[in-house]
Amino acid sequence: MQRQSQAPGHGEVFDVVVVGGGPAGATAANELAGSGRSVLLLDRGGRIKPCGGAVPPILLEEFDVPDSLLVARSNCARMISPKSAEVDMPINGFVGMVDREHFDEWLRERAARSGAVRRAGRFKTIEHDREGRPVVVYKPTGPDDGRDAEPVRVTARLVIGADGARSEVARQNVPGAEAIPFVAAYHEIVSSPPEGTRDFSGSRCDVYYQGELSPDFYAWIFPHGDCTSVGVGTANKGFSMREAVTKLRERSGMGESTLIRREGAPIPLRTLKRWDNARDVLLAGDAAGCVAPASGEGIYYAMFSGRIAAQTADEFCRSGDARVLRSARKRFMKAHGRVFWILGIMQRFWYNSDKRRERFVSICRDPDVQHLTWEAYMYKRLVKARPTAHVRIFFKDMAHLLGFASVK
Repeated sequence: MQRQSQAPGHGEVFDVVVVGGGPAGATAANELAGSGRSVLLLDRGGRIKPCGGAVPPILLEEFDVPDSLLVARSNCARMISPKSAEVDMPINGFVGMVDREHFDEWLRERAARSGAVRRAGRFKTIEHDREGRPVVVYKPTGPDDGRDAEPVRVTARLVIGADGARSEVARQNVPGAEAIPFVAAYHEIVSSPPEGTRDFSGSRCDVYYQGELSPDFYAWIFPHGDCTSVGVGTANKGFSMREAVTKLRERSGMGESTLIRREGAPIPLRTLKRWDNARDVLLAGDAAGCVAPASGEGIYYAMFSGRIAAQTADEFCRSGDARVLRSARKRFMKAHGRVFWILGIMQRFWYNSDKRRERFVSICRDPDVQHLTWEAYMYKRLVKARPTAHVRIFFKDMAHLLGFASVK
């Protein structure tokens, strides 16, 4: 049953206050409300995260997301090297594409239907009452709330910080949160050109490993049906991402395409070493650094971490033992830590020069690499069924690392 969004006021008490209404926060709120917990989902609103929007099929299954939220399906990824060598990586199945504006809102609405209270507000700080419970202080940001709106205080047993890469909840409450490194992401959503324009395909994602477009990450063209995301990521503060996107749009035949919106945001480069304050705060999603290195994939991992945060919060509310909060990160890393470690090594080595990026794209021609890459991406597991393929890839990779293999 949907809990009505009552007018905010002092004295409200919830089991959990979730700060941030992206995939992590909305998933946590939905699962907690569905299990009978009283939940406030606090989201500042008015912002769409810059994101290519790719989601693996396993996300739809694990989180009961309807196919109708997909705006496109990609059946191939094209890798483009610094020298413009192109390698197509066909997908046995599809990668779904979502529009974050509508996808995130659907997740928030689902949480409300499950019983969570939705509220528009900007998180300010956490205080504590006489009983030691956390009191979340926020300023309402709804259409009827002016800049001078009085802060609102609500009490909880636990606060879940899912308020993005520059999480204020994390910065104020979790040691080490301010030191996490970031890649800046910027993209432009434009109207899709006709099929075949400069080889444009609405069913293929193009990934550019070229220093002129990104000195240390990659650029992308991800079709979303009637519109397309053209973007770039980099940790180089002196690099002009807007100029790079303009260059990529012109090169791909989208220079004159209608601009729908521009968006930019930081993407964490690694997971935080600690996700809780050992008392009453737990992090999830980008706030905890749950983004895959090398690929920058975050939607699935955000929702996975949101589910774990909800389960951990429920256990905390039952036991009152703050030590259980540590288990959230442990469970996430047990499931995905090995993949994150491998991708981190790959990013640090292969992305640091065009010479190495050229070799990296060449490796992507290998059938074993393609098969294992898509199996790992689409089903979120390291493939163990083909041990001989792993051995072959190891020796091929070493050959490229040492410069013995030729670049095609």
